[in-house]
Amino acid sequence: MRGSLTLAGGCALCLGAGPLLAADFLRRSGVLVSPGCRRSKVKVAKLYFGIPKAHWPTPKMDINAEMQRYEAEFQRMHNEFADVEFLFNQLLTKKEDVAKLAESFPNVDGILVVHLSMGHIKEWLQELLKLKRPIVVFAAPYSGHEWSEFGALRKDPGGENLECLLTSDTGQLAAAVRPFRAIHHLREAKILNLTTNPPGAERVKSIADKFGTEIKTIELPRVLAAYEAVDLRAAEAETKRWVKNAAKILEPPRNEIFDSCRLALAFERILDEENATVFTVDCYGTMYRKVPAFPCVGFVRLNSMGLGGICESDISSALTFILWQGLTGRPGFISDPTLDESRQAIILAHCLGTIKMDGPNGPSAPYRLRTIMERQEGVVPQVFMRVGQKVTQAKIVDTDKVIYFTGDIIATPDTDRGCRTKIMVKVDGDIEKLWQNWAHGLHRVTVYGDVVLDLKRFCRFKGLQLIDEA
Repeated sequence: MRGSLTLAGGCALCLGAGPLLAADFLRRSGVLVSPGCRRSKVKVAKLYFGIPKAHWPTPKMDINAEMQRYEAEFQRMHNEFADVEFLFNQLLTKKEDVAKLAESFPNVDGILVVHLSMGHIKEWLQELLKLKRPIVVFAAPYSGHEWSEFGALRKDPGGENLECLLTSDTGQLAAAVRPFRAIHHLREAKILNLTTNPPGAERVKSIADKFGTEIKTIELPRVLAAYEAVDLRAAEAETKRWVKNAAKILEPPRNEIFDSCRLALAFERILDEENATVFTVDCYGTMYRKVPAFPCVGFVRLNSMGLGGICESDISSALTFILWQGLTGRPGFISDPTLDESRQAIILAHCLGTIKMDGPNGPSAPYRLRTIMERQEGVVPQVFMRVGQKVTQAKIVDTDKVIYFTGDIIATPDTDRGCRTKIMVKVDGDIEKLWQNWAHGLHRVTVYGDVVLDLKRFCRFKGLQLIDEA
């Protein structure tokens, strides 16, 4: 069944007629690991630390050949770094080399250090830490004894910018870059907010100061003009795709589906004009019944493209959504929860569900076209996500902490209670603790996978407290 419902084309919901298409965007930008950033590539300084003929791993090791062995690994995994620009790629063999390089160091998102041999690596890292940039050290077994000093170094002043991967798995070189990518995405992100009740100037400034994220209020007349400007043939083609690929169409009439698809194309046009990546609408507040259709289809379409569509002008969820894209290359699922302690489970529900939870180039989940449950109007895709999938749920709170928990999808309830799209998640921790300590509103953002280690590294670099809610 899943195969028969897979949406046509390389990027579901985004191919077809019209001048502004996600496929065009991906061609402009290249196939990115995480395409939610339009403006520039992630910049990473890649440095190799080692001393020729050091006792460890062995004085017989050719240090230049060892560096090239790693370079071959980076090349082998080039798809993992398609959105990364590596700077330097230099072998440094003494502290003076590090100090000299630091004098003219460019503005990078992070520094990746590959530890090759025994030496005075602690002192070299101390020089780098003066730059106050995020640093990840990759140290394989036998590279040296310096790993025994890394823990203390992380506790020293400035050590909050140091993370270490002590492993023989060179695939973890991709993990080293993920927190840099998330930092980059948040800094480069531009959120468009359709509302007449925008967040206060102080909050907007605090978000910009902490993450670099820009939040811009969009006026209703601009959206209405963009809606009117959409080619009706493009809107009809978009409507046909949604209808054709739906498992069922239950309540919504075709004209509402058409209006929703037309608005979806208008969202993409405005994002393109603003060079922005995320669109949110105060859909249950100041914009209720003022836009030509509910924005849900437009949001799901953006999410499936690798951009972002966020409900209810929820800026905290938008920031978390961008964070997930940076860390995983996958969109999040914003939800309102309800609990079932008899199954050690939380049910995460929202009317719209994202079809491409594995990312723009991943498989599509089956969906039905429904009305919004509590409004009994509009159009939403009721999505059936993957049972058995590990998930992580989180939310950035203010600009100082992230709350999260993990679990496994054990069911996708199909009942006309609550919102349309639902996943029942068996919580890894204590379900009673989870609900008793619940705070900071209903919304959380769920992403496929256990990404807690990546989240920890990001939070360490950005000075955020990380709290397991369960």
